[in-house]
Amino acid sequence: MREEKYDITGMSCAACAARVENSVSKVDGVSSCTVNLLKNSMTVEFDPDTASDDVIIGAVINAGYGAAKSGNISIPENGTDSIKKRLILSVAFDIPLMIIAMGQMFLPEEIRDKAAIYLILAEILLVLPIIIVNFKFFSGGFKALFKGGPNMDTLVALGATASVLFSLYAYVRFVTGRFSGDMSSMHYMHEIYFEGAGTILTLITLGKFLESRAKKKTSEAINKLMDLKPKTAVKVLPDGSVTEISADDVKEGDILEVKSGQTVPVDGVVVSGRCAVDESAVTGESVPAAKETGDTVIGATTLTGGYVRMQATKVGEGTVIARIIKLVDDATSSKAPVAKTADKVAGIFVPAVILIALVTLVAWLISGASFEAALTFAVSVLVVSCPCALGLATPTAIMSGTGRGAQKGVLFKSAEALEVMHSADTIVLDKTGTLTYGKPEVIGVACAEGVTEEDLIRTAYSLEVLSEHPLARAVAAKAESMGIAALSVSDFVQTAGTGIEGVIDGVRCYAANSRITGTFPSLKDEISSYEKEILAGGAAAIYVIRDSKLCGVLSIRDELRETSASAVSDLKKLGLKIVLLTGDNKQAAAVAAKAAGIDEVIAEVLPQDKEKVIRDLKSSGRTVVMTGDGINDAPALASADIGIAIGSGTDIAMETSDVVLMRGDLKALPAAVRLSRAVMRNIKQNLFWAFFYNMICIPVAAGCLYNALGLKLNPMLAALAMSLSSLFVVTNALRLRKFESGTEISADLVSGEEIKDSKEDGIMRKELSVEGMMCQNCVRHVRQALEAVEGTSDVVVDLDSATAQVSVTPAVTDDMLTAAVTSEGYVVKGIRDI
Repeated sequence: MREEKYDITGMSCAACAARVENSVSKVDGVSSCTVNLLKNSMTVEFDPDTASDDVIIGAVINAGYGAAKSGNISIPENGTDSIKKRLILSVAFDIPLMIIAMGQMFLPEEIRDKAAIYLILAEILLVLPIIIVNFKFFSGGFKALFKGGPNMDTLVALGATASVLFSLYAYVRFVTGRFSGDMSSMHYMHEIYFEGAGTILTLITLGKFLESRAKKKTSEAINKLMDLKPKTAVKVLPDGSVTEISADDVKEGDILEVKSGQTVPVDGVVVSGRCAVDESAVTGESVPAAKETGDTVIGATTLTGGYVRMQATKVGEGTVIARIIKLVDDATSSKAPVAKTADKVAGIFVPAVILIALVTLVAWLISGASFEAALTFAVSVLVVSCPCALGLATPTAIMSGTGRGAQKGVLFKSAEALEVMHSADTIVLDKTGTLTYGKPEVIGVACAEGVTEEDLIRTAYSLEVLSEHPLARAVAAKAESMGIAALSVSDFVQTAGTGIEGVIDGVRCYAANSRITGTFPSLKDEISSYEKEILAGGAAAIYVIRDSKLCGVLSIRDELRETSASAVSDLKKLGLKIVLLTGDNKQAAAVAAKAAGIDEVIAEVLPQDKEKVIRDLKSSGRTVVMTGDGINDAPALASADIGIAIGSGTDIAMETSDVVLMRGDLKALPAAVRLSRAVMRNIKQNLFWAFFYNMICIPVAAGCLYNALGLKLNPMLAALAMSLSSLFVVTNALRLRKFESGTEISADLVSGEEIKDSKEDGIMRKELSVEGMMCQNCVRHVRQALEAVEGTSDVVVDLDSATAQVSVTPAVTDDMLTAAVTSEGYVVKGIRDI
């Protein structure tokens, strides 16, 4: 299978996107097709042996649109300038058009009757330029109609055309009647509607202009990321001199010079000097990182102090910033599952609206209304309908959200990852390198009688130097600090979950954990005596065995990251269950879990069994997020509902994950959860508005409430409402650009008064995870429902974290709280004591 991106032209609404998607999906060999209305792009996965670029592009053209293979990154088209010109010209002609049309009402009847022919002719001459500058609606709309795929332009074109043609007919009847003396035709003078057509086109162009400006802002994040890519680099030549070259010309292995205030041009390793680097643009970390010889530096970061020479290790598309840009672009080009309903509606929306307009016209004529009145209702239906809002609801929120996430060091690889993440209830954390620094150190050495520390470490080092395990690196660091050299090893064997073995000087030696007692049962008691003390301190043990005899043990500990405990605490506040999954023994795992504040521990799990644990958790009904950094985490990351890799992890872990945290710790994980919830809430708000708007406005425009309430929607107001509906959706999505990843405001204070101790007088504090809240009205409903339960007090409902906290007496049960919230139409995902 091959994946390609294409630029699509001619799309104006969700109906267009749905038609393109359906047309390409029918091509033989195409397995998936996703069209992004916001970016005017299409991503297609197909079998190159069956389908081709030409065939796919041909399918788009046959559907009535244009297509071409796109560049690497898709940015929403900026048509703001051309729309602005159209708008200025439209307003310039529409204002005098409205003055003439409305001004006639204030003229004396005798003058009005005599001047009517010339005044109406002036209206025709003024509406023609408006039609010409906005002819895009007509050409695109009728082309789509004749191709069998009517769109928003079709609705506008039909409405405006109907108004103009009827007005021309009325004008002709009025003029001929005037000159022939047929006074029965004089009433046609009052059925001229040129100003309506002109104003409809002007207002819709105004809406498109405002929408275009707002849509442009949704792509600011990815534009800023692209702007971060350095343009030049200072290369060190073999003779020691330096020269400035284009960053695109840097090759792997080149030595580059970077001074304070300059930007690191590509990814590399420091070969000399020291510096402080601001990595906030990539990782979201505001504190500069100290770098010295041997440390890695990331392209697009800035030296805030110092001076270094570095060797380029990754250039071009292989750099971290290039990969980030691609990940964000891929995510914004994808489609969330929640958008499927909108896509289905969009596919039939415009034909349905045209049918409703025809039924409206006929129904009013049958009821005895004049043709002018019936046409007014039909035109209102055409121009008030808004398929654009349906098409923009999801992509605008995803682009704003993923762009903001990238700025905060959180990379979502797809829209689906955003959607699944927001409903997660369980976070599984790997220990080494995720919860801890991943840099274990030897903290103790115990030797058997007759064995020196140097001999013990030499044997362990000789074996461990051949391994990539984190504990092996700790042994290597200890040996190198002591100046110990490794011995030659033959017949090397590594057993996952146990340890390693090999032959040194003709004797078989082992460096392993306590599972080695399965091979040497006679050593069980001796190893157990060491194990208890070592594990109590939260360390791991490596037992060194030579010729079937225990030579000693190395105690190794990997310190907990400073941010781990606070991250776990934040995740708990979000109503998530935290599970520590590790291959460490139960005692060491328990010590680490207690320090981090984790209640559930699954320990002594072999690397190959981690994936099974994830599957078991999922089968129990949990939505599982797995967070890890190592190669042995990759199967578990792939098996989880959402796999999260931290930035300090391996490439394979990052490849198999759905989300990447660019920081080397868990600090950004709560922010990722909050962001996913914020984006999905925004999408649901947009979709609700899109459906609600059309469900309310179309019946009103059709005159369903006219006879009963006298409620009527003028076509000009209908056009304005349609324009503003799309603008609302885009503007709402733009709020995500201001998303902050900070910890939620504590609910320990209500109205400035401290909540009393939860244990006092048997009072307990509960936290409910509530699904379905979308606005402050929802918050009020949930709060009032809980306050109505006898025995509750101090109710605090938080929309951002989707939680409700409440103090309860012993008489209040969880079922009572659940029933109260459920009665208001919301879902309680879980309740916990706090």
